[in-house]
Amino acid sequence: MVKEKKKTKEDKKKKLQLAFYWAASCGGCEIAVLDIDEKILDIIDVADILFWPVAIDTKYKDVEAMKDKSIDICFFNGAIRTEEQEHIAHLLRKKSKVLVAFGACATNGGIPGLANIANREEVFNVAYLNNPSTDNPKKVVPKTSVKIKEGTLTLPEFYDTVKTLDQTVDVDYYLPGCPPTPEQVLTAVNAIVENKLPPKGSVIGPLKSVCDECRFEKTEKKIKEIKRIWEVDKIEDKCLLEQGIICMGPATRGGCGARCLDANMPCTGCGGPTPNSLDQGAKMISALASILGLEDEEKMSDEEVQRLIDQVVDPVGTFYKYGLPSALINRRVTK
Repeated sequence: MVKEKKKTKEDKKKKLQLAFYWAASCGGCEIAVLDIDEKILDIIDVADILFWPVAIDTKYKDVEAMKDKSIDICFFNGAIRTEEQEHIAHLLRKKSKVLVAFGACATNGGIPGLANIANREEVFNVAYLNNPSTDNPKKVVPKTSVKIKEGTLTLPEFYDTVKTLDQTVDVDYYLPGCPPTPEQVLTAVNAIVENKLPPKGSVIGPLKSVCDECRFEKTEKKIKEIKRIWEVDKIEDKCLLEQGIICMGPATRGGCGARCLDANMPCTGCGGPTPNSLDQGAKMISALASILGLEDEEKMSDEEVQRLIDQVVDPVGTFYKYGLPSALINRRVTK
């Protein structure tokens, strides 16, 4: 008869209890967890996943039945767009010792946050009514409650305003990116496993900008016109801003290794604002103004100033692609 191996202290050590949740986002952050490849086996050695709707069969009622603070770390990705997402944010905050805003949408609102230039009625009009690809002769739009012969169907309320996670509940840490790179995910997980987390409220990332990680040569930035990437015949081995292409690198926190720039594509700002920056878009607009020489604006005619402004296609989508809900002015005022 084979004797059972005596358990060591290490064996008896309680595993970390983790949870993952996906709110208003594309789901890329869920895939980022898997992008750490075989390293996920190391996580399984030290942690159990209690709740991960996209990957395991767990229900809201399972979380509701948990004791408060029974989850050690919850990675919450996605912005808050609906009543359901707000409810689960509060529930997971209650059940978790540490809540991490995971990815650009949870941290700064992300691309879903661009809907803050409209309200619910306008969003529904574009999605369900005034759309050439939508066949909806009865003009039906989503409602929170509809009665049918079998009973009542319900949907969560769709809010006018997209919010960040920390505009809804208290957040302990932030891990930005769209999505966070595998290296960033591993850095966060290792900090948790080794109990080396930074002070509460910290962004788990370096104190530098994307420019500090960019391979392109940088000299004096002075340009006379703005170009979109497809308007440039050949990308030179120098700063994209110096080639007239808007790149959010100066206003964006690093940590991604400037991967987009390695592929000759400008930074679009998914890392969120640089440290000590109040408003990512405003910082970039200020940087762009100095590059264009707008400090001499008083010497320019109104037509010259307007010509430069008109070269920026979609200013909100350019300067606040991932961060409108967290900006100083975070939505369009609607009556």
